[in-house]
Amino acid sequence: MKKTIMSFSLSWKMIPVAVLVAGTAMLASCGNNGGGLPQSNEFPVATVATTTADLEDSYPAVIKGKQDIEIRPKIAGFITKLCVDEGSVVRAGQVLFVIDDVQYKAALNQAEASYASAKSALATSELTYKNKQQLFKDNIIGEYDLQTAANSLATAKASLAQAHAAVLSARDNLRYCQVTSPSNGVVGNIPYRVGSLVSSSIATPLTTVSNISEMYVYFSLTEKQLLEMTRAGGKKMADAFPQVKLKLVDGSIYAHPGKVNTVSGVIDQATGSVSVRADFANPDHLLKSGGTGSIIIPRKTEGAIIIPQSATTEVQDKVFVYIVGKDNKVKYTEIKVDPQNDGNNYLVTEGLKVGDRYVTAGLTKLINEMEIKPVTQAEYEKSIADAEKLGSIQGNYKEMKKAFSGKK
Repeated sequence: MKKTIMSFSLSWKMIPVAVLVAGTAMLASCGNNGGGLPQSNEFPVATVATTTADLEDSYPAVIKGKQDIEIRPKIAGFITKLCVDEGSVVRAGQVLFVIDDVQYKAALNQAEASYASAKSALATSELTYKNKQQLFKDNIIGEYDLQTAANSLATAKASLAQAHAAVLSARDNLRYCQVTSPSNGVVGNIPYRVGSLVSSSIATPLTTVSNISEMYVYFSLTEKQLLEMTRAGGKKMADAFPQVKLKLVDGSIYAHPGKVNTVSGVIDQATGSVSVRADFANPDHLLKSGGTGSIIIPRKTEGAIIIPQSATTEVQDKVFVYIVGKDNKVKYTEIKVDPQNDGNNYLVTEGLKVGDRYVTAGLTKLINEMEIKPVTQAEYEKSIADAEKLGSIQGNYKEMKKAFSGKK
């Protein structure tokens, strides 16, 4: 006999009333309370134990180049040429800016002319002095005339030295028209362009050249942490640090590990912290001066009590758990936790001891001194799955009942 299968929406009239009656009886037998899920006092409970915890402490950090040099002009003038652009990699001695040199060339020419004149005047003074010496020996002139010639010679020598210094200064000023990089590095922001008037007194530098082959990453420790590190590391506090990692702003971990090399010996009175510097190699120039991130310092703790954060509640920066007593009654208890955590678990420092039992889920349904039935996590999850299945059956039953009523 051929069977015809009809869609559910077209076959309501074919559903026997007995089906709905049976569904009603089934839901009633499951303990339905007003259409909701069945109520239970079963809660998952875990027992406190200790473990060896590999933790990581994270500290906000600022990234600086090994050398961040502000480039400022030594002379005043208009910029006539930009030889690099922002982000360019430059070498020591490479020209970055060119400043108008017309007046400085003229100044050099004038200084060289003055030097030539002073040189000639010195030659004349030397001849005059030699002649005066001979006349003095022949008793033709007196000592006064000889000393006058000697003074003129000394003045001529001083004038020549002054003229020579003026030439060197003018030559330097002309050379300063080409602003060069003092080191290898990367060019930063360039606020001045061609035509800008600049001088040695400008507030903002022409640019900054950062040597980023190696990066200095600065972070801070509290006075208490510094004391702990001092005790661990002895005279050289940097020896107390293991290799550190750098978390970048996108959440990724920088490929090259770093080493803490310097710890400031002075505590900032305003913040109560001390500055620490970790050095990182930067062969790919991924790190940029002025960037930010987080220094991650690994830390191993023996005999640690670790509990999931989902087993706790937080009220006004205080952390609480529900401890289960011998009578299976819960007690709302405050605990102390390490401020550094991985976002999933807490390291408990106070409030829990080995052997204590605590509730791990369903905390919103608990009240202080409530008696519960402790179950394992697996039993609790099975109970939730069964309740969700029952809820699905209830929902289907309501839809069937509503649809059946509308088709009468």
